[in-house]
Amino acid sequence: MSYGGFRRNDNFGPKPVETGKEYDVQITEISRKGDGIARIQGFVIFVKNGKVGQNAKIRVIQVGNRFATAEIVDGASGSSEDMTTSSAAPTSEQSSS
Repeated sequence: MSYGGFRRNDNFGPKPVETGKEYDVQITEISRKGDGIARIQGFVIFVKNGKVGQNAKIRVIQVGNRFATAEIVDGASGSSEDMTTSSAAPTSEQSSS
């Protein structure tokens, strides 16, 4: 007899992400702990210091049965208030003399 709500075999399937690899994602939500949440093929990834609307390149730190954790490698932030105050980066307009 089969029990409909008991789906134990899902834990052993292949995951769409691998530890140590990098992926381009969009942060769509914030977790209870304040981390960003992204998804790849429906698989949940918690991204440290991620912000909603942010497009970022992430590196997966750990892959579990139901979710993965990752850190931002390169974040082209959708809400980039933090990055607009940086004056250290030279602009390409300086060489147009």
